[in-house]
Amino acid sequence: MKTLDRPIRRKRAVLIAGAFVTAILVAVALDRVIEFTSRPSVVSNTVQTGTASPPSFAFSFFDQPRAVPEIRFVDREGRALTLADFRAQPVILNIWATWCVPCRKEMPSLDRMQAEFGAAQLTVLPLSIDRQGLPAVKKFYDELGLSSLGMYLDQSGAAASELNAVGVPVTLLIDREGREIGRKVGPAEWDSPEIVALIREHFGLAMNGQQARP
Repeated sequence: MKTLDRPIRRKRAVLIAGAFVTAILVAVALDRVIEFTSRPSVVSNTVQTGTASPPSFAFSFFDQPRAVPEIRFVDREGRALTLADFRAQPVILNIWATWCVPCRKEMPSLDRMQAEFGAAQLTVLPLSIDRQGLPAVKKFYDELGLSSLGMYLDQSGAAASELNAVGVPVTLLIDREGREIGRKVGPAEWDSPEIVALIREHFGLAMNGQQARP
């Protein structure tokens, strides 16, 4: 019996050692995956909206423009639109909802920014995901006195999912070719001098009375 026990014990020892080595290799691999996924490799620079703002509220600009899904939505008259209808002009695509408190706070500044740039230079596209439909959005616009912004709605909420917008508000900066060049998670004071200058720089927009860069 003793001569039979030795091979069994040796086999068990080999199996235990193998399991131990495998566990170490898995732990190392997981550590490298976590390190890689946490690396901000796609972000070329970030700009804080204020010294008190947390990092998650910064603008992120990508090293290379990204393709944007051809999302579908309607305007205030219920006409079907896609992002392709806004090509050849920079777009500030803001995903929001009437029930979102930060959205209510930032919307007037988006309205003022649209008025400052004018529709000829820049389109601010506030895309509501309200399930109550256009009446709820129209009421919201009336309450805040928004007059320069267009009104757009994706009642299904599919656009937010396709754009990987986790929560609201989320804002995408889309260039003249319809590609995303940057993103802002959380609200902003859109008509502040710092953000207006940032938008002009990244979209090549003119100062008042000057020629815009192509």
